[in-house]
Amino acid sequence: MSESLLVRGGKSLSGTIQPSGNKNAVLPILCATLLTDEPVTIRNVPDITDVAKIVGFFETIGSSVAWDREAHTIEVCHAGVALDVVDSLPPGMRSSVMLFGPLLSRVGQLNVTDDATGCSLGAREVDPHLDILEGFGASIEWGDRRVLELTGPFSTSEHWLDYQSVTTTEHFVMCAALADGTSKLINAASEPHVQDLCNALVAMGAEIDGIGTSVLTIQGVAELGGAEIRISDDHHEIFTFLAIGAMTGGDVTVEHSVQRHFPLMDRVLNRFGLEVESTPIGSRVSASGPLRVESPRTENLLPKVEGAPWPYFPVDLIPPVVALATVADGTMLFWNKVYEGAFGWVPELMKFGAQVTVCDPHRIIVTGRDDLRPAAVEAPYIIRVIISLFMVGATIDGESIINNASPVRRAHPNFVENLRSLGADVEWVPDAP
Repeated sequence: MSESLLVRGGKSLSGTIQPSGNKNAVLPILCATLLTDEPVTIRNVPDITDVAKIVGFFETIGSSVAWDREAHTIEVCHAGVALDVVDSLPPGMRSSVMLFGPLLSRVGQLNVTDDATGCSLGAREVDPHLDILEGFGASIEWGDRRVLELTGPFSTSEHWLDYQSVTTTEHFVMCAALADGTSKLINAASEPHVQDLCNALVAMGAEIDGIGTSVLTIQGVAELGGAEIRISDDHHEIFTFLAIGAMTGGDVTVEHSVQRHFPLMDRVLNRFGLEVESTPIGSRVSASGPLRVESPRTENLLPKVEGAPWPYFPVDLIPPVVALATVADGTMLFWNKVYEGAFGWVPELMKFGAQVTVCDPHRIIVTGRDDLRPAAVEAPYIIRVIISLFMVGATIDGESIINNASPVRRAHPNFVENLRSLGADVEWVPDAP
């Protein structure tokens, strides 16, 4: 059953948060475990619904899986899997498409329906994944049933992506790891979670050059082995809680070990007059006064935040920054260069009284106000937008409700618990009938 977030706002939130592991890293790494018969141990695993779906799928095909939720650890071994064909995949999750390659490598044939879905940001193409698989030697029939076949090992491939797709890059690397020879990907994605997957494969015995860049060269190996892998702390969650503390006038520390990824994200917070302190244990933001948008030296231009593939500012983090701008003194332009449906939620934001101008499907202008009012809003199926709407409600005296908020659990297993530990008055409630 879908649930809503009820927040009684106007409280300053302060304290220390331990973030969860990056969900966008753990999902492809779980897919990659299919590439070996040896045991793989994964640590810092977030307890989220998509992980549960993949674990459940592994169990149905005969894999051995031990998931210790309290220790945040999964041990998986696929040595007992002996199938001729796979006829179903985990439903309702975009990462299902990344199972195609690893399963083909192991089983040789997939015969499935189409249920590779995700959130409502915009169209998510499956074609780039199919192009990748065909490049590695797979044959594909795409009708009411999706039939994919591979005879023998993957052949090598050299491919230039149309755009820097995270999941397509990850799919390519997994296929190339066991291909017979050297494969090369140009215009590869380089997000922290892509780097996590590449490093995990290296720990399993893969040979990958160019990790963290837009060109990846992979020398295929005969087999991959077991490994112990730690999922990096989720940079999205780290930034989100720092922004929540800043927006509510609080003092929040997030313990993490991925400071190397934060120079640009810290600088975005700096544009609101905030100082981000990098500490030996993580990052800290303390709001010493009202938020104020810093004016650029070029006087005839609006200050702006642009989101695009890494190493740009992450598009997934634009909504929390939009929330900051709704209460800051000043005006800011936001430009999402990836998703065509990224700002369809603006009418819900305006129910709080926010001043927002929609320029086109990719750009909006936000002018901060100090007279926002409580509201009941309808959240789209976009995790960061749900959080952004919560953030606005958390700054306003009175009760606000964010309906259809359950997707937050896909990324933040302890979202409400963490907020309460900071002093928030928030709870899950059933959606109104």
